[in-house]
Amino acid sequence: MNALSPSHASRPQGHLPVQSGRVGVLIVNLGTPEATDYWSMRRYLAEFLSDRRVIEAPRWLWWLILNLFILPRRPAAKRRDYDSIWNRERNESPLKTFTRSQAEKLALALAGDGRIEVDWGMRYGQPAIAARLAALQAKGCDRILLVPLYPQYCAATTATVADKAFEALQAMRWQPTLRVAAPWYDDPAYIDALARSTRASLAALDFEPEVLLASFHGIPRAYFDRGDPYYCHCAKTTRLLRAALGLDEERLRMTFQSRFGRAEWLKPYTAETVKALASQGVKRVAVLTPGFVADCLETLEEIGVENAGYFKAGGGERFAALPCLNDGEDGMRVIETVVRRELAGWI
Repeated sequence: MNALSPSHASRPQGHLPVQSGRVGVLIVNLGTPEATDYWSMRRYLAEFLSDRRVIEAPRWLWWLILNLFILPRRPAAKRRDYDSIWNRERNESPLKTFTRSQAEKLALALAGDGRIEVDWGMRYGQPAIAARLAALQAKGCDRILLVPLYPQYCAATTATVADKAFEALQAMRWQPTLRVAAPWYDDPAYIDALARSTRASLAALDFEPEVLLASFHGIPRAYFDRGDPYYCHCAKTTRLLRAALGLDEERLRMTFQSRFGRAEWLKPYTAETVKALASQGVKRVAVLTPGFVADCLETLEEIGVENAGYFKAGGGERFAALPCLNDGEDGMRVIETVVRRELAGWI
């Protein structure tokens, strides 16, 4: 019997020795600097802040601001922040550690099919999307599912991952068929995982929070006004999570973090809410971050250190930053559910 598969055995003599017939899954998160030194930070910030989806200001004006004011100064501050959360054992950021682990665990969960290759990448920094798409194609993946790891759709996150993937396809003569996974902000598996994780995290605390904040990464208000659905997706996630936890709007509040620049961003701001709660006499607060599938600078340092500092400086006593779903059982169940849903018809 010929050991080759029918598709390989029937190829004419002299056919290019290419692999085919496999399905690729590429999960992609935001990105990370490769190290905490000044120039690594600068390279990462330059790539991130040069993305037209992230900053929609006129190009000439933003070029001046970025290169004359931000890049000479901001890397030093971010270097200190990253250094405080850096994974010393692997010499990388926690986001890279978690994303790699998510890909490895997803590969094990999908291994039963036998035709699926799982890989991971970053929109900014390494591993680059183009390189990982090429690697999947080299392994015979002529169909690839792209999974931006953002439960809530936003042009500055989800869309820019797709942009970069399609840019890579432009350079390919033989393009793989590409699907982009839909956001899962209201998927029952996601809401259930958030509820289970939140309950477990609260049970592990040695205090009972008076108020819970669901803090999402912010975007400029102008992006929402131009039609971005991100705010609505965040609001629905929060509403469904409230229902799952049996909490009202006062006990579980939606806020937005990571404001950058002077423009108005989505409100209420997490930092201002934390300060206000402390000034109102609230002594115990916990913050969860449902829009992040893995802990990173924004959750570990911005929430766990910076906002905790605001709360305690204002008179608050107990503050907890609850962990993201990460690569735990609940988190992996969500990613696997999304991937299996989007692979329907391919496997």
